[in-house]
Amino acid sequence: MMGSGGYRPPLPVSIPPSHSEVRKKMGLKSDRWIREMALKYRMIEPFEESQVRPGVISYGLSSYGYDIRVADEFKVFTDVYSTVVDPKNFDPRSFVDVRGEVCVIPPNSFALARSVEYFRIPRNVLVVCVGKSTYARCGIIVNVTPLEPEWEGYLTLEISNTTPLPAKIYAYEGIAQVLFFEADEVCERSYKDKGGRYQNQQGITIPRVR
Repeated sequence: MMGSGGYRPPLPVSIPPSHSEVRKKMGLKSDRWIREMALKYRMIEPFEESQVRPGVISYGLSSYGYDIRVADEFKVFTDVYSTVVDPKNFDPRSFVDVRGEVCVIPPNSFALARSVEYFRIPRNVLVVCVGKSTYARCGIIVNVTPLEPEWEGYLTLEISNTTPLPAKIYAYEGIAQVLFFEADEVCERSYKDKGGRYQNQQGITIPRVR
């Protein structure tokens, strides 16, 4: 009805079902979901159904995540050959290979490692990796870029020693936690569809550009 000032009330607008009833909210996945995906679909392999704690840096299933382990293979940065760290033309001589139950990272240095676990990420899931408090409180920072939909392989872990002292990393013990987020819809193009350069990586993988 037109008022005295010529105002016409707006027509009611209904929200399309795709934005309300049909689409589910993106959410952080629980231990139940992680366990089911690991046991039925081999999303994490090997899989520890509960947290292992006594005498080790903890690993295994937690309430809303999974604490992964670091394997006994490491690549530690060295300046012996005075190479330049170039992401587009990486010189493998930048690293010294170390294998053992303990890896010592020099002060203010850096190492690459890999996870014990092999991952198969579902198409509608994105995984974020965060560090563990035990290492973080020692000045050791673990960085992993997100695990994209349909990525598969062992994780390459980037471990930084930010302290002025040598730092120990313990193989086959917890190193970081992964969190699983399920999207409200399936992506049009997954990491597998794109033929990502780090797909199916089997060991520690140095930077690749192609």
